[in-house]
Amino acid sequence: MPNYGGLDMQKLMKQAQDIQKKAAEMQESLKEIVVETTSGGGMVTVKISGAEEIVDIKIDKQVIDPEDKAMLEELIIAAVNEAIKKAKKVAEKEMAKVTGGIKLPGM
Repeated sequence: MPNYGGLDMQKLMKQAQDIQKKAAEMQESLKEIVVETTSGGGMVTVKISGAEEIVDIKIDKQVIDPEDKAMLEELIIAAVNEAIKKAKKVAEKEMAKVTGGIKLPGM
């Protein structure tokens, strides 16, 4: 392959392929990582994978009040949103290990 300005294109292509392979493996491993958040002083607990898939939601029976459905909805939303933030941080840290901190499109 031609050498463009001192760059070995074949070597660069190989490195890119290696990073893609490692990134794909990392994406799979994120499914095994689980983060947990709570809201309402532990009344609602959400577990989410590093791949941002909800694994479990627990709701304390004390917070289930048919007369105050809105409060329960707010607690669930708060816990899910916090769990998503944590999962994204975990994914970013894992991806940085693979890419050396370089942001890759779509990853």
